[in-house]
Amino acid sequence: MMASARGPIGVSIETGQRKVFAWAIGWPGWCRSGKDEASALEALAAYVPRYAAVAARAAVSWPEDAAHRLAVTERLAGSSGTDFGVPGQVGAQDRRPFSTAQARQICSLVAAAWAIFDEVAASAPASLRKGPRGGGRDRDKVVSHVTEADHAYAREIGLKSRLPEPADQAAVRAMRDSVLEALSGRSDGSPLAGRRWPPRYAARRISWHVLDHAWEIEDRS
Repeated sequence: MMASARGPIGVSIETGQRKVFAWAIGWPGWCRSGKDEASALEALAAYVPRYAAVAARAAVSWPEDAAHRLAVTERLAGSSGTDFGVPGQVGAQDRRPFSTAQARQICSLVAAAWAIFDEVAASAPASLRKGPRGGGRDRDKVVSHVTEADHAYAREIGLKSRLPEPADQAAVRAMRDSVLEALSGRSDGSPLAGRRWPPRYAARRISWHVLDHAWEIEDRS
């Protein structure tokens, strides 16, 4: 199914020992965590206004009452990676096939996540507010981290390219375009390039990471 403005919004849950992730199926990047399933779902609902901006940028119809339509349809056992802070489990929902039209919508949402990250970073101060213990990267370090992660994710789906300098916008754009091209065709749900990540998982993992840091920059600006 394509992301829809009607009916329940399916949610997958990944449960670790100390952390639980909840993500909306069909809406790559709309993913939050909590100490248990209930708090993860509460956080997911709380981020409806922020993710609505992603859907709007992608020109994808968005349900205004999305927070009230969440319905858990899949539960996955987490791992040490879950507790570390990464939604790393590939589930049955990630292995579903999709059409070319569905692929276009997924790509539009991933591209929108990148566009929002770029805008947030461009308008943020160079020094970001530190955490309660003085931790946290400043803006340029966050941007570098996201670029490096995107490059690593590109390699996970079989793409080979040099790591671009974050300030080299043309090179960053070229890397992103190659990722979108890899995700743009119809799929039977098999992993890309014979590796581990199916296209749906790659899309949600990439967009989750990008948006997580976009929202972090907003909160710490």
